[in-house]
Amino acid sequence: QVQLVESGGGSVQPGGSLRLSCAASGSIFGINFMGWYRQAPGKQRELVAVITSGNTTNYAESTKGRVTISRDNARNTVYLQMNTLKPEDTAVYYCLFKFNWGAEYWGKGTLVTVSS
Repeated sequence: QVQLVESGGGSVQPGGSLRLSCAASGSIFGINFMGWYRQAPGKQRELVAVITSGNTTNYAESTKGRVTISRDNARNTVYLQMNTLKPEDTAVYYCLFKFNWGAEYWGKGTLVTVSS
């Protein structure tokens, strides 16, 4: 069983930056990809960024150029560096770890609020 714990959310003014972290307890042997998703009030959960086991990254168009996903294999952790934040980035951010055999685990989410 893998448990994910996100951290790093908070309130920031437009144009500010935040770095989210998602640490996994337990082995992540067989990981396929790690990802960050977000869900704004009244909206569906959407992809923000993913990074594969081969370190290929993919970003949503709405955040491309402003966010960077990275991973630390030694710490079983995935990060999301977010810069030039906008009010429309306000959402609960969730991390996802998906394994080769289909199992997937979600974190409980961390709230990001961008407001002046």
